[in-house]
Amino acid sequence: MTAPSTAPAASRGGRWIQHWDPEDETFWNETGEKVARRNLIFSILSEHIGFSIWTVWSVMVLFMGPEYGLTPADKFFIVSMATLVGAIVRVPYTFAVAIFGGRNWTVVSASLLLIPTVAAFAVMEPGTSFNTFLICAMLAGIGGGNFASSMTNINAFFPLRKKGWALGLNAGGGNIGVPVVQLVGLAVIGASGGPRVLLGIYIPFIVLAAVLAWLRMDNIAELKNDTGAAKEAVKDAHTWIMSFLYIGTFGSFIGYSFAFGLVLQTQFGRTPLQSAYVTFIGPLLGSLIRPVGGALADKYGGAKITLWNYVAMAGATGVIVVASMQKSLPLFTVAFIALFVLTGIGNGSTFKMIPGIFQAKALAKGLRGEEAAAYGRRLSGATMGIIGAVGALGGLGINLAFRQSFLTVGSGTGAFVSFLAFYGLCFAVTWAVYLRRPATTTVTATAETEKKPQLSYAEV
Repeated sequence: MTAPSTAPAASRGGRWIQHWDPEDETFWNETGEKVARRNLIFSILSEHIGFSIWTVWSVMVLFMGPEYGLTPADKFFIVSMATLVGAIVRVPYTFAVAIFGGRNWTVVSASLLLIPTVAAFAVMEPGTSFNTFLICAMLAGIGGGNFASSMTNINAFFPLRKKGWALGLNAGGGNIGVPVVQLVGLAVIGASGGPRVLLGIYIPFIVLAAVLAWLRMDNIAELKNDTGAAKEAVKDAHTWIMSFLYIGTFGSFIGYSFAFGLVLQTQFGRTPLQSAYVTFIGPLLGSLIRPVGGALADKYGGAKITLWNYVAMAGATGVIVVASMQKSLPLFTVAFIALFVLTGIGNGSTFKMIPGIFQAKALAKGLRGEEAAAYGRRLSGATMGIIGAVGALGGLGINLAFRQSFLTVGSGTGAFVSFLAFYGLCFAVTWAVYLRRPATTTVTATAETEKKPQLSYAEV
């Protein structure tokens, strides 16, 4: 089996791998796994910094006291716009990997993080207009795009049997950028530093991520954008069903990550330091548990893990509603952190479902072996950007729901009630589409053929 070559492709400079077949076990054991793991490590680093810059405004708003002249509704709107941009840019970032190469685009996307960081560093002071802060937060949204390009790139490096673990680890390592920036913010606040100190800390790390990606990552020459696959993905109902389910998991994770500190400040009167002491815990645990969600999905099936995870998320949200109505800060905090953990498990299990669903469709079409694997890679790669983008829009919905809830009733209780109903709907969709057995019919060759795809979805 030919080893992967990092020699430059004809007329294309840089580290280009000409042959890549992770489904071949000999290839994978001899050369593929080592290369894939190396790319995974540096992909995680860049995505991690991207998440930190995307969510840096969840910390910045804690710094912004009365002297900044912003209401709680203004702050929720600022973080909402960062969420919105982060969701939108995930679509072009997905396709950028095949156009420029995974390594090359990682360098570019990491370097672009300097724009929002330097811009916020320049204007972060009392007297700056609301619109200026809003623009800077929107620029920070480009950090959300790093997830999509990173996941598309890593999806190409690993075989189907390892995707749940690899994608979970990649996404979880990136997600940890959220609690890390909040922990750094806690240290800065505790040391009586200003928001510019927080931003200044990140500038050299952005440069480091770009340099290491340039030196240590690879491009896969065979990875190309397939416009036919993109069109097919848009038309496939599973793309939109999984997008809906990902709103419930990742949308919740990123929305709560932005909002947790603000809710503690606004509803329970916590100071910036008191909020910062607990704000990072939920995103940290939710990030660390994501690979576990992927591993559980590898073992038991993503649909089953996702289904019962939504039951648990609804239960935790119900406890939050009670705690909010009773104004019990300890119960509210514990239940909220538990909800973060469950979003992490769901993030891992839902993303594992994507390649499994399209592999099942390939088998249902009569494809086998490498032909089936190629079909699964083609369609799952095309859908990941769409699903990641739509899922991130859930974060926008959560922050806008909180904004409206505080404007109308002065607390987040109304928002949590709506989230509880949504998780119930996600449970119903997961069961109806991926786990509900077909009605019993007379066994015929045709009936058996029709049931195979349905039954196989339970194992995705």
